[in-house]
Amino acid sequence: MESQERLVEAIEALKREKNAIIMAHYYQRDEVQQIADRVGDSLALARYAATTDADMIVMCGVHFMGETAKILCPQKRVVVPGGTQAGCSLADSCPAPEFEKFIAEHPGHTVISYVNTSAPVKALTDIVVTSGNALKIVGSLPEDEKIIFGPDANLGGYINAVTGRQMVLWPGACHVHDRFSLQAILEMKKAHPGAKILVHPECKRPLQLVADKVGSTAALLDFARTDDAREYIVVTESGILFEMQKSCPEKVFLPAPAEDSECQCNQCEYMKLGTLEGVYEALLTGEPEITVDPEIAAAALRPIERMLELSK
Repeated sequence: MESQERLVEAIEALKREKNAIIMAHYYQRDEVQQIADRVGDSLALARYAATTDADMIVMCGVHFMGETAKILCPQKRVVVPGGTQAGCSLADSCPAPEFEKFIAEHPGHTVISYVNTSAPVKALTDIVVTSGNALKIVGSLPEDEKIIFGPDANLGGYINAVTGRQMVLWPGACHVHDRFSLQAILEMKKAHPGAKILVHPECKRPLQLVADKVGSTAALLDFARTDDAREYIVVTESGILFEMQKSCPEKVFLPAPAEDSECQCNQCEYMKLGTLEGVYEALLTGEPEITVDPEIAAAALRPIERMLELSK
């Protein structure tokens, strides 16, 4: 504990010296969220970073989040503890060359991509969306508009089910949200009949159907803050429980397990690459730095700006 306290002090000193800001996703380790200047979902963090006067952004998340921050803050130095090893199974499920061929096979379609994608995929996109605004943005488009949605087929299927659309879906998935066990969750519900089930839309459709609330990490957190239940089964990456418990200390949050899991949790190993030691090294060395080709960044910025316009 004493050594961790010294490490946190060293991080704070370096942060002041480098005029840096530390951003952490809800799925990061508890101790990393604890020292962050801002905790949130990927796009909210990048947008907030763009409003600060910091020279360096330490993005405690995965690689595509660092890219998004760099696209929105091209003049700032962006580092991601964990570097390229801190990948994302969902972003990796949609390589840009293959997605480009998929688009060519469906001419005349508006291309909507989830923010959980690489910069080159965003550059092929007409509109970027988040899990929090995807329903609103798709709903704002004409009913007869042909749409490609990628890369998360579970999120796209949820939107199709709610809106009655028939978007063409890229067959990608998040390995964390795709492996939750419906049977285990129903067993948890039997043991905790008063608990409400909170489900991220990246989960499979059967899980969405048993949910009391389907929503993004931020939406699930807001629901827990304002809802009158005392107990919740949380069906998303278990890192969110830190902020939920911090915001609602009087409530009980139960992490849902993955299929064939020996522990009562479901974690993203890529998100957990973020550590206090990694934050310290990133501040000290300015590495691993995230760079984005300027042409790709310019092309990727346009669909993000379109999203912001449609989200007003």
